[in-house]
Amino acid sequence: MQRITLLCVGKLKEKFYAEAVAEYAKRLSRYCKLEIVELAEERLPEAPSPAQVERALLKEAEAVRRKIPPSSRLIALCVEGRLRSSEELARTMAAWASGAEQGLEKRLVFLIGGSFGLHESLKAEAWAKLSMSPMTFPHHLARVMLLEQIYRAYQINGGTKYHK
Repeated sequence: MQRITLLCVGKLKEKFYAEAVAEYAKRLSRYCKLEIVELAEERLPEAPSPAQVERALLKEAEAVRRKIPPSSRLIALCVEGRLRSSEELARTMAAWASGAEQGLEKRLVFLIGGSFGLHESLKAEAWAKLSMSPMTFPHHLARVMLLEQIYRAYQINGGTKYHK
């Protein structure tokens, strides 16, 4: 069974987001071993300076690196990432998971940053970068959207009627 880790900077506080995440985690349990890891977002003042944001992102990046399992493929969600249709994501996830070029199955680790995004070094280290949309969404909503798209990818790859 494929292993997927969703690594998130910031904790869900809103009940409706938590309920949606729990629903998709339940649905995904038939298709993969899903692990959701939440890391604390660095506290910043109301109007942080660019230097304060940079220091906070660097600290978050260090915490993220400690949580990335060995033999993982890190997929960073960021605006610079590649836009993919649901069908393309399904095909790509199957290819990413197969590890065919190395003969090994790899854990997929999807990384969602906090309010200020991800440190540039994490984006540079990522095996792939994925963009959900050119629009801006709250990072908590991005978590729900990503889990739905992962679930949809399994449905597409399984030939079910979920994806129309």
